Amino acid sequence: MLIIKALKQKIVFIVNPVSGGKSKTFIPCLIDRYLDHHTFNASIIFSEHIGHAYTLALQALQNGADIVVSVGGDGTINEVASAMVQSGKLMGIVPCGSGNGLARMLKIPLNHVEAIKRINKLKNIWVDSAELNEKKIFNIAGIGFDAHISALFAKDKKRGLSGYIKSTFTQIYAYRPQLYTLEIDGKKIEELAFMLSIANSSQFGNNVHIAPEASVFDGFLDVCLVKPFPLYQLPILGWRLLNKTIHKSAYVQITKAKKLKIFRQNAGQVHLDGEPYFMGKEINIEIKPLSINLII
Repeated sequence: MLIIKALKQKIVFIVNPVSGGKSKTFIPCLIDRYLDHHTFNASIIFSEHIGHAYTLALQALQNGADIVVSVGGDGTINEVASAMVQSGKLMGIVPCGSGNGLARMLKIPLNHVEAIKRINKLKNIWVDSAELNEKKIFNIAGIGFDAHISALFAKDKKRGLSGYIKSTFTQIYAYRPQLYTLEIDGKKIEELAFMLSIANSSQFGNNVHIAPEASVFDGFLDVCLVKPFPLYQLPILGWRLLNKTIHKSAYVQITKAKKLKIFRQNAGQVHLDGEPYFMGKEINIEIKPLSINLII
């Protein structure tokens, strides 16, 4: 009798050793113990600097990987997914960041062991992504105060929600709203805004929901405009972010969009999935429906 053995799938884990501010030296042991080695032939690679996970993911695809797994936070997911988008290959996530916004939205376990076990099941779904000035968005992009804080937060050695809150409170008194012209699917509006969030997913991370009704499956982005507000409203707005009612605030306007142009008075910071970039006055954003194949 001829017995034909099924070929193992080639899976590559790309680990960001500094995401979330915690060591990842334990990750290879967990993969060795809990990954189904009858199904997978696994490789584990540690990234060494910003942008390296993107390069490693491209190399993995070129070397015939069937699945590439991001082990890190939303920034690491962005790098890996940017290489994989529209490749058709499967991507997995083991959340190890400070916020884990996309993983939380997709209900991927934050427990590392459970996240690895989920990969064994190979349950997958196609989700939306977006492009901002030719760079990719998978969770949330931001302009204004949000981007300003992300730039400061990136320099802070103390990651996590407490560090983000500290940065927010130290900067919020001095920050001034900016005037923006938005062209949303061809319709122009001009608004003074404290910040603009472009949401593919619903939350920044840590269950802080800027776009409670956003979905990575609907083919739309949620454009969240936060208007200037009196500082006594800050605790109320913070509570609304946590209990998924920020869209009901009089200071927040959310519009669905497929294409978006933003014109601002000066070049400045933008964040893509939490990672800061310096960009010019004009920003172009477009949804890319069902463009990445994720294991959930």
